Amino acid sequence: MTAGPRESARDRIVIIGAGFGGFQAAQSLAGAAADVLLIDRNNYHTFIPLIYQVATAQLEPSLVAYPIRTKLRRMKNVRFMQAQVERIDFVNKLIDTGSNLISYDYLVIATGTQSSYHQVPGAPEHSFSLKSLADAIALRQHLLACFEQAAATPDRELQRQLLTFTIVGGGATGVEVAGALAEWWRGAAQRDFPDLVGLGRIVLVQSGANLLPEFSQRLGNYTHRQLTRLGVEVHLNTKIAAVTANQVKLSNQVEIATATVIWAAGTQAALPALAQPLESAPQGQLMVSNTLQVFEQPNVYAIGDVVHHAAPGPAPASVAPAALQQGVAVARNLQRQMQGQPPQPFRYWNKGRLAIVGGYGGVGRIARVNFGGFLAWLMWLLVHVTYLPGYRSRLLVLLTWVQNYGLGDRALRQLVPTAKPR
Repeated sequence: MTAGPRESARDRIVIIGAGFGGFQAAQSLAGAAADVLLIDRNNYHTFIPLIYQVATAQLEPSLVAYPIRTKLRRMKNVRFMQAQVERIDFVNKLIDTGSNLISYDYLVIATGTQSSYHQVPGAPEHSFSLKSLADAIALRQHLLACFEQAAATPDRELQRQLLTFTIVGGGATGVEVAGALAEWWRGAAQRDFPDLVGLGRIVLVQSGANLLPEFSQRLGNYTHRQLTRLGVEVHLNTKIAAVTANQVKLSNQVEIATATVIWAAGTQAALPALAQPLESAPQGQLMVSNTLQVFEQPNVYAIGDVVHHAAPGPAPASVAPAALQQGVAVARNLQRQMQGQPPQPFRYWNKGRLAIVGGYGGVGRIARVNFGGFLAWLMWLLVHVTYLPGYRSRLLVLLTWVQNYGLGDRALRQLVPTAKPR
């Protein structure tokens, strides 16, 4: 293997990860006096906040996946490579993709997170996560198969197991999935499967005392009431003790027969192997200074969910606006460094936070004002369709939402056979 060829004598900036932060950093470096290489395992940028709607048969996968090369076409100094980064060597400034060694002068790590199963027996093997578009498609296929299998069997107990959906984690992802499943079951699913009415069960398990702990307790209580109204069974102060192929065991010894466990209960940094270890937090996030530079590596930056700030409170974790702002800040600091100027501290502008609950309900916090209900639900829709890349995707998502929320229907209920390898 040889190092990737240098296009010029200019500095090379390599960005690993085309999520919100990495994708924004690459765009912000367009026209910079450097050659920029963006690397990702997929050739598309995934709009993660909406993949749960792919999983619950609301949106087509293509609507939340934007081709990276389309965005980079007019950026003459920015190139893209589809590859899986296996190892980073900070001493020699090399990135190993398995088939190539790529050299860099400056590096931006934006590899995001993966699910953390907290050492729960059986959870990695028997749970569905929602960290990628592939995860969402796999879950949708499984949910559709559960409906069809339940309709085809006369065994009432098996039907109940197939139609029991357990969501682990009461944060934004868990609440959004629970609400979307409840809307699906109360709407299109009961019209498609009238013989199964009354058998569906949606269980949400939260280890803490409140749902949506990132919001106020009042909004957490509102979320609890809204989900209960939709038919979701909420278990607070409860942990998962074990997961098998056909049941979950709770910390209070209750056993739930279920064919579906959706894991939304924690994350850890998704990092490639590092030839030289870096200072990290308990969940594997890289420790960075207020300039977003990795400690002991001034030419290496980290952004997004892979970051743990040395100083408390500069930006919330797992929030797309924070990653976007960090991408812009890192691009500016890289250009300052190349000009011999010191990097500047990153300052996060908190625009607020929104979450959708279901049943035309949502919660929000903007400028220290907490609110819930239809207004928060509508604002969530408008904000997400605004940030979604691509005019075509925005238009089709809006039209799909009219069908989903206005007519209570789900158009994407085709159970597509998986292709057999040649």
